[in-house]
Amino acid sequence: MNEMRFLYLECYSGISGDMAVASLLDLGADQEALMKTLNSLPFDGFKIKISRVQKSGLDACDFDVQIPESHDHDMDYLYGSKDIQQHGEHRPYNEIQEILKNTEMTPGARKTAERIFQILASAEAKVHNRPIEKVCFHEVGAVDSIIDIISFAMCLDSLGIKDVIISELYDGKGFVRCQHGLIPVPVPAVATIAAEHGLKLHIMDVEGEYVTPTGAAIAAAVKTKDALPECFTIERIGLGAGKRVTPFAGIVRAMIIMA
Repeated sequence: MNEMRFLYLECYSGISGDMAVASLLDLGADQEALMKTLNSLPFDGFKIKISRVQKSGLDACDFDVQIPESHDHDMDYLYGSKDIQQHGEHRPYNEIQEILKNTEMTPGARKTAERIFQILASAEAKVHNRPIEKVCFHEVGAVDSIIDIISFAMCLDSLGIKDVIISELYDGKGFVRCQHGLIPVPVPAVATIAAEHGLKLHIMDVEGEYVTPTGAAIAAAVKTKDALPECFTIERIGLGAGKRVTPFAGIVRAMIIMA
């Protein structure tokens, strides 16, 4: 009987867009193809830095989207037009769909990226009780999220693996601050995505947000299985680093396994 190959994303320190991308780059995803795609985006002023960092003594890959005056997009959420007018420029969901259609990427990657954004936008539309066509991204958060999502989709497609196993998503508790004020953890978009797509959550006894909306949307979009085979062999391992300093390793561990 022929063995099957799976991608396993282990999210015991949470998951965010940059962590997921970095884990696949560390597995050997095609960095040259990725940069060609990112260079086709209609944005100015951003830079991509891919480097090695230490997380809890472990060597890991770091994927850093550098945007002038940027802040942590994982704390940004989608807003309707009234809110956006108070916070600067914005990108409507339909504009982001057009960007995805016109970006130089493989058909498989485009399909995955569109699926991730649809899940993310649908959840935020539900959270804020507005039609999906009214959902908007804050300008800086939109650029950052688009790059993370397209990058993950391109990396996954380059690995050529169709079956993806997602572990439980480990998140914290308490509250985080967004532009509307304090909101509970798991943040509403993450909770909604988990509910609508059958993601398993594990709440740790620590304060703070470990699963971001982008990370949850990635997990929901690509998951084909949520349990490991009874026995398997590991072909390759990749570690993707997060930016925050936490009590945990702050990584997504990606494995290509054979079963």
